[in-house]
Amino acid sequence: MSDLDLLTQSLARNVKRWRTERGFTLDALAARAGVSRGMLIQIEQARTNPSIGTVVKIGDALGISITTLLDYEQGPKVRVVPADQAVRLWHTEAGSYNRLLAGTEAPGPLEMWDWRLMPGDRSPSDPHPTGTVELVHVTTGELTLTVDGVPHVVPAGASATFEADTPHTYGNEGDVPLDMVMAVSVPPVR
Repeated sequence: MSDLDLLTQSLARNVKRWRTERGFTLDALAARAGVSRGMLIQIEQARTNPSIGTVVKIGDALGISITTLLDYEQGPKVRVVPADQAVRLWHTEAGSYNRLLAGTEAPGPLEMWDWRLMPGDRSPSDPHPTGTVELVHVTTGELTLTVDGVPHVVPAGASATFEADTPHTYGNEGDVPLDMVMAVSVPPVR
């Protein structure tokens, strides 16, 4: 079984488990997440590999991290994620990518990401739930972080925090690859 098959099956089990635990019908989760009921059915039956954007929307609607959606076993209090088990969820042909390094529920979803953006690449993000905060630290290159239409330049060695409940885009307008680490904190579902 391939890694993609394992992820698809874990996602199927966990979407159904957390939807049931939250007391959401398929229609209720579809409305909260902004995805179709048919897509949720396909996900819960492990018949599709949804986009990262769809997985993020479902996680946000359920109030859980992507890590929790993709991992069906509750680990010990200390969980070490080997480098080869970081999950690459997005990439471009130019060589840009992001990897989910680790995540937990504390008390809402908390995720740590490793990003690479090649020159000229951009990655837009839909607004997350109210109260979501992101932190970025640029290690190489220069990030153009656009939040609610306003660009902010974050050079190598600098960090930024922002409220992520508005449209935002990570971009590399420079001529060298951009590397950054990002943490995302989503408030728990109430």
